[in-house]
Amino acid sequence: MKTILRPALVLFLLLTVLCCVAYPLAVTGIGQLAFGDQAGGSIVMKDGKAVGSSLIGQAFSSPQYFWSRPSATSPMPNNAESSGGSNLSPANPAQNDAVKQRVDALKAADPDNTMLVPVDLVTASASGLDPEISLAAAYYQAGRVARIRKIGVDAVRGLIGRYSQQPWLGFFGEPRVNVLALNLALDRGDAR
Repeated sequence: MKTILRPALVLFLLLTVLCCVAYPLAVTGIGQLAFGDQAGGSIVMKDGKAVGSSLIGQAFSSPQYFWSRPSATSPMPNNAESSGGSNLSPANPAQNDAVKQRVDALKAADPDNTMLVPVDLVTASASGLDPEISLAAAYYQAGRVARIRKIGVDAVRGLIGRYSQQPWLGFFGEPRVNVLALNLALDRGDAR
């Protein structure tokens, strides 16, 4: 029995140290060195205070800001603890009602806007945490933001262009803009 128990116990202890201590420390160290910002949560600071993360969306409702993509997380929007979509099909009446309400809210906030409402402004993503919107969604909101902030729409469009991100390697994904970064740039007066 001793001949079997001792090697098993030594192997158990060795694997515990390797898998529960050495491997997590190595992965954490490599993550901190190679991807320090992402490993630290990509926290965005303003005046020495954390105002959000560049990787997790935030709900903006004031008309002077660009609005993010809707979030289906609960119990509140953009809740990273319960990431997930609504899982409602496009044919579901509840989904259709939610989209109609979102379209109506966008139209009420900017009644003179005749552009088509981009789909990402009225439908939630699979994660419910998207920090970015399409360029079409940003340009759709440019007139409202410019009018309320009393700045030129061309200046706001230029700001969208400066903060836009192109597809990864030129073809993975779509051109997009981070809503938090764009709104912070507006608050700093970068569009003037």
